[in-house]
Amino acid sequence: MKAAVISAPGRVEVTTVDDPAPGPREVVVDVAGCGLCGTDLHILQGEFAPTLPVVPGHEFAGTVVAAGGEVTGLAEGDRVAVDPSLYCYACHYCRIGRNNLCERWAAIGVTTAGGAAEFAVAPAANCVKLPEHVRTEDAALIEPLSCAVRGYDILRSQQLGTHVLIYGSGTMGLMMLELAKRTGAAGVDIVDVNPQRLATARQLGCGNAAGSADELDRPRGWDVVIDATGNERAIQDALGRVGKGGTFLQFGVSDYAARAVIEPYRIYNQEITITGSMAVLHSYERAAELFAAGVLDPGVFISDRLPLDQYAKALDRFKAGRGRKILVMP
Repeated sequence: MKAAVISAPGRVEVTTVDDPAPGPREVVVDVAGCGLCGTDLHILQGEFAPTLPVVPGHEFAGTVVAAGGEVTGLAEGDRVAVDPSLYCYACHYCRIGRNNLCERWAAIGVTTAGGAAEFAVAPAANCVKLPEHVRTEDAALIEPLSCAVRGYDILRSQQLGTHVLIYGSGTMGLMMLELAKRTGAAGVDIVDVNPQRLATARQLGCGNAAGSADELDRPRGWDVVIDATGNERAIQDALGRVGKGGTFLQFGVSDYAARAVIEPYRIYNQEITITGSMAVLHSYERAAELFAAGVLDPGVFISDRLPLDQYAKALDRFKAGRGRKILVMP
């Protein structure tokens, strides 16, 4: 089969690899669509993936074409979205229900071959069946949505009527916007340096969209500030925008070397909470339900649908900040 392979830092190509075979409790999925994510760029630059080469792609959906002998509840022909999370279920964090912090954390498309290929293997338990009205390739959006749902689980102390500021209006920032609108925010503002992405944020109904928080009139700061960029400068600015008693959520994925300065006295004196959100935790099925209910419009969120042969081009487009969610379609 054809697959995109990151063979070394900075090197990716579409090549032929062996067809996958399912283990006893696994299925083989004929991939309909695979989304690109910032994590894929980190893998390309030599971060996250413990070893290379690897077939990337942790946001994907498709049709079951083969099932292991112990699989129940799934059959050939079922259309599914795949939770890429792979946990050991034995370490301290798994035993206390914090599986996303698993000491042996792994993920399809990060530590094992992923969905940037014609076929991918996944545990049957990680697959969620799709309702008839959901287009298979569009369901690649469920995985990033499940990360956003996890982010709002972290923000569970958010009260009705809060004012939210989001840095970044790419796919994840826009998903956080859509969820903020549904979790009682009084207003949601977005900051981004990309005018096209800000236009999409306005289309989706944000309160204000600006190139800098200095352009926004909120002298007391915001109750909740979310970084969805992973950009060091954006994070530093965002930390200074949190109002008294507010919360800063680090949601975007930064480079390992990124650094930001905090002001301990201000955190103490103003009772500011700084927290993070790591991937998926008990949120994938809920995201699938929300997606099926129409919380996201795939026509807005998916800007590009490219063939698998153009995977390197898709990465370049994503890295340059063009478009929103980019899908490759084997």
